[in-house]
Amino acid sequence: MNKDVRIEYDFLGEKEIPNSVYYGVQTLRALENFHITGIPISREPLFIQAFGYVKKAAALANRDAGILDSKITDAIVYACDKIIAGEYCDQFVSDLIQGGAGTSVNMNANEVIANIGLEYMGHKKGEYQYLHPNNHVNCSQSTNDAYPTAFRLALYRKIDSYIAAISTLRTAFEAKGEEFSEILKMGRTQLQDAVPMTLGQEFHGFATTIGEDIKRLQEAQKLLLECNMGATAIGTRINVPDGYPEKCTEHLADISGLPVVLAEDLIEATSDTGAYVQISGTLKRSVLKISKICNDLRLLSSGPRCGLNEINLPKLQAGSSIMPGKVNPVIPEVVNQAAFYVIGADVTITMAAEAGQLQLNVMEPVIAFSLFTSLEYMGNAVNTLTSKCVTGITANVEVCREMVMNSIGIVTFLNPILGYEMSASIAKEALATGKSLHEIVIGERQLITQAKWDEIYSIENLLHPKFINQ
Repeated sequence: MNKDVRIEYDFLGEKEIPNSVYYGVQTLRALENFHITGIPISREPLFIQAFGYVKKAAALANRDAGILDSKITDAIVYACDKIIAGEYCDQFVSDLIQGGAGTSVNMNANEVIANIGLEYMGHKKGEYQYLHPNNHVNCSQSTNDAYPTAFRLALYRKIDSYIAAISTLRTAFEAKGEEFSEILKMGRTQLQDAVPMTLGQEFHGFATTIGEDIKRLQEAQKLLLECNMGATAIGTRINVPDGYPEKCTEHLADISGLPVVLAEDLIEATSDTGAYVQISGTLKRSVLKISKICNDLRLLSSGPRCGLNEINLPKLQAGSSIMPGKVNPVIPEVVNQAAFYVIGADVTITMAAEAGQLQLNVMEPVIAFSLFTSLEYMGNAVNTLTSKCVTGITANVEVCREMVMNSIGIVTFLNPILGYEMSASIAKEALATGKSLHEIVIGERQLITQAKWDEIYSIENLLHPKFINQ
């Protein structure tokens, strides 16, 4: 017999398993069956760690209920602690998207934990008569409670990382808001001249809108703290000893450091994916706003000679293979594209949540894939936006000021004194003739005094307007 392999079997038959690996027959079948994303679950270490939390909590609760003896419990706990510490991550090989509602991922965890535990007990991998993936590691569980609970814990931590990224971005915009607080510029609506503002106000607005989404994400994140451990197959607690769901949840909260609670209705909790829909929608709201900000940065930096040219983005690379000297806003552009991905993933999550039938939503793996990748890609994009773009933005102060003083939009300041119709006629003449507002109002029509003009159009009043009606 080949010493480099061991024979494992399930009800479908036997399989040769390399002795070097800690997963078993069911994981190998999944590895053979699902070539979908090419991304194994090992690429989501928070997910693997969360399975360590779940399996450890289950083992301790089963010990408390008298279902597992201390020797087996200790071996499972030892293996789980190794996984929680980040070891054996390469043994989690199942594709992030698979059929079976996550069974392949759950069994991947069960088999790896069993074989780590067997070695700890002094046995060989695959000697499951001493520590079995189903009978012991998966005791009092089903994929339908273990998988979503691990997913929720991992997703909670993943959202933490994304919130940290956008919090840093918010801080960067706040700093630019302070830096640009006295720089006069023209505000625009419908891409047309509106009324003056400061560049600092514009950037502070970016910070404020990101801050709002941090709050919304934190609110949605709390929905993940409800778990269905002990629901087993459909929520009826089949094959679960009395008190196990409550005890398992208590252990899980203690091990993970998160205030996890048991769902009130395990039938509902086992089939419902509403929390994921809400989180995805909230994430989409966040990325839409950040993408809009990137559009604004691209517009404000457009030119440099034939655009707005109010700000300068850091110059990172040549922008054209044919046009010498061209530099493109590559960082805002790449953030836009990451945002498009998240928006598309939100549609996937919506359809997957709707596609569940009866007591289980079997589409949860694609929901997990979509949320994990969305948070990963957008988090990377936001960190790039902060470090390679926002912190290095500079202002073209004179360009901003000249645009204000040459704009017809500042006629709006005359409305309280001259009325809308008169101000509109002044704007019309200025637009038709190219004359300045000052030339028409003071030189030709003599509608207000020079002193009043100076009061209205002082830098202080343009930056911080006060009501002037006489």
